[in-house]
Amino acid sequence: MKTQENFVLLADAYKYSHHKLYYPGTTKIYSYLESRGGQFNETIFFGLQYFLKYYLEGKVITKEKIDAAEEFLKQVFGRTDVFDRSKFDYILEKYNGRLPVRIKAVPEGTVVPVNNVLMTIENTDPECFWLSNFLETLLMQVWYPCTVATVSREVRKIVEEYFEETASEASKAAIDFVLNDFGFRGASSVESAGLGGAAHLINFMGSDTLMGSVVAQRYYDAQKVYGLSVPATEHSVCTLLGEEGEREIFKHILKTFPTGIVACVSDSFDIFRACSDYWGTELKDIVLSRDGVLVIRPDSGDPVFTLLRVFDILLNKFGYTINEKGYKVLPPQVRVLQGDGVNVQAIRSIYGALKVNGISAENLLLGMGGALLQKVDRDTQKFAFKCSYAEVNGKPVDVQKHPVEVDSHGKLVQSFKTSKAGQLKLIRTDAGYQTVRKETSPGYEDQMITVFENGAIINTISFEEIRERAVVAPYNIDEKWACTENGGMKL
Repeated sequence: MKTQENFVLLADAYKYSHHKLYYPGTTKIYSYLESRGGQFNETIFFGLQYFLKYYLEGKVITKEKIDAAEEFLKQVFGRTDVFDRSKFDYILEKYNGRLPVRIKAVPEGTVVPVNNVLMTIENTDPECFWLSNFLETLLMQVWYPCTVATVSREVRKIVEEYFEETASEASKAAIDFVLNDFGFRGASSVESAGLGGAAHLINFMGSDTLMGSVVAQRYYDAQKVYGLSVPATEHSVCTLLGEEGEREIFKHILKTFPTGIVACVSDSFDIFRACSDYWGTELKDIVLSRDGVLVIRPDSGDPVFTLLRVFDILLNKFGYTINEKGYKVLPPQVRVLQGDGVNVQAIRSIYGALKVNGISAENLLLGMGGALLQKVDRDTQKFAFKCSYAEVNGKPVDVQKHPVEVDSHGKLVQSFKTSKAGQLKLIRTDAGYQTVRKETSPGYEDQMITVFENGAIINTISFEEIRERAVVAPYNIDEKWACTENGGMKL
């Protein structure tokens, strides 16, 4: 599916003046993308192939688009000497509207420490030196899927950690479904939900954001649907008969899905009464006789204290076993899902509280909405796109900024925004990834590969390859949950 947007207008307005503002004699602009730091010390690179396929591949400049942009930009600037249509006409005439640039990038799914180059771009025609950074506006948006994938993977690390410490070995097969994407409705657009949803599916397989799987299949040739879900209620279901009818609604839900997983939001009126009197007493026998799992979902209150009280009630009502790590595990027919107030910090606090109270991590599932797909920005991982090399009047030029700033003590210090200089490559040594100048370290291969050149996408990657590259810890998993005889759950 090709975008209907006018490529000629897909840049910040001020960039249309740059073809005049670059110093006379400029013939090459070479720029790079990096994560300069941020909340996490490493970043997954993901999403570039989507932007290449959707926005940049093939003939993206036409006479009609140039005509429309010319009229539009006259109004934007209120003058006719800023936008120069001849620059785009040149690409249309010489390259049939295909972009004369070369983009190199690390293979998607690669996990790279911050402060390293992730992508570079350079013009392949000296007449189009202005084009490299014209594309910054669009290419910079890769920060979003990279950041969502990184947040999701950081949660995976926490889950792995606490499962290793408190959960049975058999239960580790369920890790792929611990964090569920609930973010579609809170995303800023369908496009961001698709990109962010696909980014999450690199690390987990639980998702209600269908567009994530659509993006993975459409732009990354995913061989199957990775975002899987289960029947689940919302408050409109559970409040339909009022407070006095809540128990009857719960009973109806169990009868409607007598097997498999079914999730039920249970805080419509009193989550603790629901757990104690309804699920744990009146409906207990039905729950325990099911060939499947009831997932009880609190959806309000402080996540830590609410969960601790919910687990105290459920463990008392349904009983529990002690796994080989010494932690309490509910019967396999009962689990809890926390989907409110969930973020990376809250997840670590929740698991820490469960561990202190002797409760295994395998009892808990998580849902993450806004904090996964929406409560991130370009500064979460401090993404930057900077020029580092140019050619002016036939001479190579290192391009770099190294600003000073005043720290909290009033001292002048060098800013973290200092950029890199020269043409770059990313090498991998025994010490890990390292960014060096292109002409140095001849014994090390550049980890970045060409992915786009002169309008064509090169070296496409599949979603399966991305997931394999980004894995935290390998587990052999199937696609569906089932109760096991030993009391664990497996996918």
